[in-house]
Amino acid sequence: MEGVSALLIAVVVFALIFDFTNGFHDAANAIATSVSTRALSPRQAVFIAATLNFVGAFISVKVATTIAKGIVDVSDVTMIILLCGLIGTIAWNLITWYLSLPTSSSHALIGGMIGSVGVATAFGGIKWASILEKVVIPSGVAPIAGLIGGAIIAILVTWAAKNLTPTFANRLFRTLQVGSASFMAFTHGQNDAQKTMGLIALALLSTGHLSENNFEVPVWVIASAAGSMAIGTYVGGWRIIRTLGSKIVKLEPHQGFAAETAAGTTLLIAGQVGFPVSTTHTISGAVLGAGATKRLSAVRWGIAGRIMVAWVITLPAAALMAALAYGLVLLPGGSVILAAVLLTAITLVWIKMRRQREKAPANT
Repeated sequence: MEGVSALLIAVVVFALIFDFTNGFHDAANAIATSVSTRALSPRQAVFIAATLNFVGAFISVKVATTIAKGIVDVSDVTMIILLCGLIGTIAWNLITWYLSLPTSSSHALIGGMIGSVGVATAFGGIKWASILEKVVIPSGVAPIAGLIGGAIIAILVTWAAKNLTPTFANRLFRTLQVGSASFMAFTHGQNDAQKTMGLIALALLSTGHLSENNFEVPVWVIASAAGSMAIGTYVGGWRIIRTLGSKIVKLEPHQGFAAETAAGTTLLIAGQVGFPVSTTHTISGAVLGAGATKRLSAVRWGIAGRIMVAWVITLPAAALMAALAYGLVLLPGGSVILAAVLLTAITLVWIKMRRQREKAPANT
């Protein structure tokens, strides 16, 4: 039992490390457009995003329930399997952060779980029908909804502001973007922090600390996941902020407002029905939709295409890394090698991230 307890603690710790990487990896989701349009300085935006990410995590646990009970069979899960799934997830998050790609931490987490559970059970412990219904289909719909919503709202606000001077309109929508960015950060916390809650809850279910029939996410799980993501968000993902905020398309303030409003609304609905959709995919789709209303050539479709490729390969890539991690721990000394590699990678990323923060402008 002591060994199980130690492994359970390790799973919780690694889950919170993932949540931290999710925070700095996905910080751009809530703040990139506001920073790129100069509605908020980077420091203001990061503070708002971190605070509302934390608050949003307490609103619902439906996504957490989906992750805990709707992806894999609880009876087939062990702490080693979960650890390897988390390691694969974290590894993919770090790689895509380094490459400045705003990929989905949500899909990486689900891919990691599929990879480790699949290898351990010969793919017999995976709830494929549930994944299709609650993950794959909603995740395909969410960016399309963001794209269409972003375009529609951008067109509507452009029409509403047609009689305003450009200077006044920009000032107005920069002010409104404070609200839309806050809304986006809130819904990001509601959706993404729950994924870590769900994985910790899955660990507690598999060790008998929670009942599957009377499932309830403990308050300490909610608070720790929310806090870890908030800290990660505050640290910030400046590389991805630049990609999402200006490299795909240079947004005007009214377009930034439209993108954040559309994406936040999509995430709010998904979170309330328990669909663990990708916040990254959703806001990226909304940014494309809002940006394309000015002119299609305003969008850098080459970069957008590169991001879309990363979207497609995220789930299988994270699954492969988790499967490799599980295979490695079965070898003599494999656990030590795996831990050393991961610790080295995290250390290098932390050093690079600190350097980025030192270089990040106080106002943009």
